[in-house]
Amino acid sequence: MHFKQAIISDAPIIHKLMIRAFSEYKNDIIPSSALEETENGITKALSQEGEKALIAYESDEPVAMARFKIDNYQMNFYRLSVDPICQGQGVGKKLLKSLEAYAKSNDVSEIICKVRINIKMNIKMNIKMNIKIYKDSGYFIFDDYTIDKPNNESLHIVSMRKFI
Repeated sequence: MHFKQAIISDAPIIHKLMIRAFSEYKNDIIPSSALEETENGITKALSQEGEKALIAYESDEPVAMARFKIDNYQMNFYRLSVDPICQGQGVGKKLLKSLEAYAKSNDVSEIICKVRINIKMNIKMNIKMNIKIYKDSGYFIFDDYTIDKPNNESLHIVSMRKFI
């Protein structure tokens, strides 16, 4: 597996991986807003808003990605996406390690992500894997909050951090 920093022309790859990864949430009471993003929006974020992304490749096929921004010593990553056919194979953890290496090489000492905790308890036998993968990689919860959505549902979010 190898990793490369995305360039603007990689927006379709980033979008496709994200949609594939987040599609399992499309029928949730509160579907992920990732499913509403477009290639054009990602292109704009990469070209005009300071966003970056790392893409993981296996045999020259893109299998995972994470989008991020760096502000001084802090990296905030989001939309970490692993192709469903590769989930459960350690790809996400390898991508996190690659993000950490990138962060260290750019004088970043802290990595932060926000994670929704309103997920089904039985998705592919992985109970709240979206939090477990980060905890297993050394991240800890430092904040939690609730967002009230228009459909009278509440979305619970935790902020997680790792010092590197």
